[in-house]
Amino acid sequence: MVNETIIRNATLEDASRILEIYAYYVKNTAITFEYDTPTLSEFQVRMKSTMKRYPYIVIEKDGEILGYAYAGAFVGRAAYDWSCEMTVYLDHTAQKCGLGRKIYEELEGKLNSMGILNLYACIGYPEAEDEYLNKNSAEFHAHLGFKKVGEFKKCGYKFNRWYNMIWMEKTIGDHYLNQPPVCFADNLR
Repeated sequence: MVNETIIRNATLEDASRILEIYAYYVKNTAITFEYDTPTLSEFQVRMKSTMKRYPYIVIEKDGEILGYAYAGAFVGRAAYDWSCEMTVYLDHTAQKCGLGRKIYEELEGKLNSMGILNLYACIGYPEAEDEYLNKNSAEFHAHLGFKKVGEFKKCGYKFNRWYNMIWMEKTIGDHYLNQPPVCFADNLR
């Protein structure tokens, strides 16, 4: 079927294509503050670690992976179990066509079904937009209901310039005095 878009759980076999998408951002942008593209085996270890507790998904159009999204621990302490950090990357040629919204909404639904209440996004943020970083990610998150909750000034240095980093937050569930535990991803597959 032409123009068929599906979202599915990522597998380690997808790592090569996912890493290809990510490598563009490492080499050409300050969207990630990582300097060097990880090796395929390093990237697979990262994926495997994430998949132990959180969803890791891909979006395909006509059989080609055009993006991926995953969640991770907000802070590695039990009291933060109901909070997580979200990450999304789209192939740089597949932006501004609705795929980001689709995959993020799918990830949010999976996190909500786990009992996650608070979503966070850590976003590179320029004081002045340049060829390496713009404000599109912050605007994308705001469009999806995230609110800016903090900013760190000149905390990331890449391409011989300083960038800020902002945190954005979205609440997707109710907070109770006797909060039910989170059901981590292994129990949802």
